[in-house]
Amino acid sequence: MTKHIWMMSDRPDDDGDPSLLVQTRPKTKRPPLYKVLLLNDDYTPMEFVVHVLERFFGMTHAEAFEIMLTVHKKGVAVVGVFSHEIAETKVGQVMDFARRHQHPLQCTMEREE
Repeated sequence: MTKHIWMMSDRPDDDGDPSLLVQTRPKTKRPPLYKVLLLNDDYTPMEFVVHVLERFFGMTHAEAFEIMLTVHKKGVAVVGVFSHEIAETKVGQVMDFARRHQHPLQCTMEREE
């Protein structure tokens, strides 16, 4: 019984071109992300803003309180970063909820750089 040891370039079906062993995949570009922002106003109660952050962004009370203070002091705060569809949905939910409760709270989105 004879044993054959084939080297890569000695295999009968190998044409000796090592590039056949390398496979390249095209790089897929990640979809852009969008920041959801809450804007300060002089009329929406702070407690309502905290409630919105807990309800729609899953924040703890402490996290929501900190973000609410940022909105109050700086005029705006990023409350989350999402895909376009999710950001758009969150903005719509917050705006509808604020309108139903007769608050002028503004929520917007912008593309993350």
